[in-house]
Amino acid sequence: QVELVESGGGSVQTGGSLRLSCAASGLTFSRYVMGWFRQAPGKQREFVAAITSSGYSTSYATSVKGRLTISRDNAKNTVTLQMNSLKPEDTAVYYCTAGLQFSRNSLQYNYWGQGTQVTASS
Repeated sequence: QVELVESGGGSVQTGGSLRLSCAASGLTFSRYVMGWFRQAPGKQREFVAAITSSGYSTSYATSVKGRLTISRDNAKNTVTLQMNSLKPEDTAVYYCTAGLQFSRNSLQYNYWGQGTQVTASS
């Protein structure tokens, strides 16, 4: 079966950095768009970033553009989210996701990881 496993979450001070990774198995990774969403306590899940199956195109939420970078390695079946200049408002559970449509809509994604907590505090 398909499995997406996130790692790399943790706690940092405002302005710090974290690197999230997602290891995928059970699917033809190079055919899938990969994305990251996040959900803060009491809020809806929101789009963070996505990357096309080839890695040629990316998309970012306005709130993270210039600070977060999504990348992928199709040889290793992994997608990474480099997070720099973290702010308290970035605090959330971050989810890795896979789908066949390049979209900011969570409904377009078929598979989800369990999530990893990111906390940025001042």
